[in-house]
Amino acid sequence: MSPRPSRRPAAIILDMDGTLLDTEPLAARAWGDAAAALGVAFDPGLPGRLIGRSFADCRALIVERHGGRYPTDALMSRWHAAYDAIVEREGLELKPGVVELFAWLDAEGIARAVATSTRRERAYAKLQRAALASRLHALVGGDEVGRGKPAPDIFLEAAARLGVDPTSCIVLEDSDAGVRGALAAGMVPIMIPDLLPPSPDIVAANLLVVDTLHHALACLAALPHPATGTPGRETARRTIVR
Repeated sequence: MSPRPSRRPAAIILDMDGTLLDTEPLAARAWGDAAAALGVAFDPGLPGRLIGRSFADCRALIVERHGGRYPTDALMSRWHAAYDAIVEREGLELKPGVVELFAWLDAEGIARAVATSTRRERAYAKLQRAALASRLHALVGGDEVGRGKPAPDIFLEAAARLGVDPTSCIVLEDSDAGVRGALAAGMVPIMIPDLLPPSPDIVAANLLVVDTLHHALACLAALPHPATGTPGRETARRTIVR
């Protein structure tokens, strides 16, 4: 299978933080705020490694970096509070191109799901706040699968909930972990890097890497329809269940 898209997908699977929502800078700041509240040091290079990872994986990476005696659980609890406080003060902003992307998906009748490492309850609340929840057909949170990104589990579950073949899906992702998970699921990723550039192995794989969702949309709109006609119209009538 080509690592680049060659035809219109049956469904689009979207990451949330850093892809739809401009939240990764907020998350990075929240780690620093949480550590300051506890009076402990926190490696400023660590937030980049946590991007796209599940709650359990984030915990393991923090322990790996700071050791078993570090107050990891207290820090993660404080992180949630610090993050929520930032969002309450500053709100949530969409990444450039989200409005146009969803308008195109609606016009083309293409199904779409969010597959996020964030726990489902928190993800749903954020998507509601951003007025995106009602425009999705499925949502899979990081707490709903056995393994987080870069494992393929969350992408395969999203395809199953949409009722589509994984190989007919295109994934929009900002993180290395998400791109690797999409590839492992047999899907074609388009990477829109956010805070970090793609890793050397991602570059070497000759994947499609673009600067913004506007560029991703232009690539999607230029793709030919499959021989079977416009995909996703039946699936696109369904909406997510709370």
